[in-house]
Amino acid sequence: MLGLAGLFNFIAGIAAVANSRVYVDDAAFIFSDLNTWGWIVLVLAVVQILAAMALLSGSEFARWFGIAAAGVNAIGQLLFVQAYPFWSLALFSMDILIIYGLAMYAGSRMPKAGA
Repeated sequence: MLGLAGLFNFIAGIAAVANSRVYVDDAAFIFSDLNTWGWIVLVLAVVQILAAMALLSGSEFARWFGIAAAGVNAIGQLLFVQAYPFWSLALFSMDILIIYGLAMYAGSRMPKAGA
């Protein structure tokens, strides 16, 4: 699910950087314009995809890295809500589910390294 969220963010970031007509034109952002937020979302996507691949190793560090990546992305999606409100809230909800899943269930179900 973390990799899927990363893929969704990657597509949304490319659409924002490419100035597609998907996003709201007159949105006011905290840091800069839509292009800058597109790059921020792309960086978040890469971090999420790396965390998803690290989770396949089964390490405890990867679990916490995934929680951190989903948490930072959740904050980023709330800041990106001016451009595409429903999509940002959907990805925010997905990040909350990812954090819950990794925090509650990943420790006992992750494969042990070398086992």
